[in-house]
Amino acid sequence: MRYYKFLFFGLVALSSAKAYAQSDSTYNLQKCIDIAIKNNLDVKQSELKAQSARIDFNQAKENMLPTLNGTVNHGINNGRNINPFTNAYVTQSLTYGNYSLESNLTLFGGLQNVNAIKQTSLAYQAGKMDLQQAKDLVTINVITAYLLVLDNTELLAAVKNQVDVSAKQVERLTVLEKDGANKLPSDLYDLQGTLGDNKLNVVSANSALENAKLSLMQILNIPYSKNFVLQPINAEDVAKQSALSSDQIYETALQELALVKAATLRRQSAEKAVSVAKGALLPNISLYGGLYTNYSSAAQSSVFKDSSVVNTGGYINTPGGGKQSVLSTQANYVNKDIGYYDQFKNNYSTQFGVSLRIPILNYFQNHNKVAKAKIDLLSYKYIEENTKIKLKQDVETAYLNMTSAYNRFSVLIDQVKSYGESFRTAEIRFNAGVLTSVDYVVAKNNLDRARINLINARYDCYIYNKILDYYQGKLAL
Repeated sequence: MRYYKFLFFGLVALSSAKAYAQSDSTYNLQKCIDIAIKNNLDVKQSELKAQSARIDFNQAKENMLPTLNGTVNHGINNGRNINPFTNAYVTQSLTYGNYSLESNLTLFGGLQNVNAIKQTSLAYQAGKMDLQQAKDLVTINVITAYLLVLDNTELLAAVKNQVDVSAKQVERLTVLEKDGANKLPSDLYDLQGTLGDNKLNVVSANSALENAKLSLMQILNIPYSKNFVLQPINAEDVAKQSALSSDQIYETALQELALVKAATLRRQSAEKAVSVAKGALLPNISLYGGLYTNYSSAAQSSVFKDSSVVNTGGYINTPGGGKQSVLSTQANYVNKDIGYYDQFKNNYSTQFGVSLRIPILNYFQNHNKVAKAKIDLLSYKYIEENTKIKLKQDVETAYLNMTSAYNRFSVLIDQVKSYGESFRTAEIRFNAGVLTSVDYVVAKNNLDRARINLINARYDCYIYNKILDYYQGKLAL
């Protein structure tokens, strides 16, 4: 009994895992886009560039802050050198230490820092637009590849339906041939040949479908799997014609498309770069200050030890006519090393001031930087202009393709209806034995071809509409 219980729960767990795997292998359009954006290396590279531009922007703002630097120097001098304590030459080995804390604040620098903030801010915004552009390109590529898979899926279903229709006719004619009721033996062979063509179409359609899946999975950057299943999209209103004209879509694209925004922002950033370069030609005014102290092992001070009476070598006359030696009191001192802490405290000094730096002649490097910045600006202007020209051409091409696909789709709808009615009549007459197999095959091929063309035209129209949505900055799924 216990064995059956474990077997039961094992089967339940296995069926749950299998159901999860089946549901996990089904992808909708949004899931495919999310996976592609997450795995796409171009998107990751654009994201890194945007992060780098953000750091440059933060650094430009932080350049407005004052500098503060501490310096500590310790060393040993041997031989003849200057005593840092007395600034006198000594011939001895000594150790020394210098300490400083210095600060500098730019009061005016030709507005270089201000313009650099604006320049890097625009470059950072351009980097974010590049990131958005990379995501948009991945999105439109996924949508196109996704729809191609659905297109080929419908085509495969259509050719399989052709096989079913042909197989039923072959089966019917085979029975009639055995019963001797088939009027023309060639009818059976014609339908068998048509069935063979339909089976070849299935092979070709299946191959095209797997290739379309492979292309989509490569865009998603995931391993190929035959169990890769896509969720169909809502077929309602798939094929439609844009309500806007080509010029209206272009004008909208100029305002909304990330590619155009990035080109404009980079041109504006280049303009600020020219202002930054020109600022180096102007005087620089800065406020500076510092705290300083030092230490030397040769630093000594005289310290009172004691006093003694000494004979000066002179004499004075006494009232009795004699002489008496002159004595004096002498203070005795000894040299004592000054301690590290006392030197650090007593040698303390400060310095404050205003500095004016006027660039006069510096190898003409500032003038050349201005000239190069102007060349870069002209280059970015050309890039912006070329981006707009190419955008207009791409919009016109996509709009023309969308219009052609929609017109083709509209015509094919009526054609499928007409060929459908023609084939229905032909099938009735063929089954009744009043229509040859050649005429029947012609009617069937006409309907099959029209249906396949209709499927292609519907998805073409949908894809080109999505491309136009991309140019308008609204990739609604």
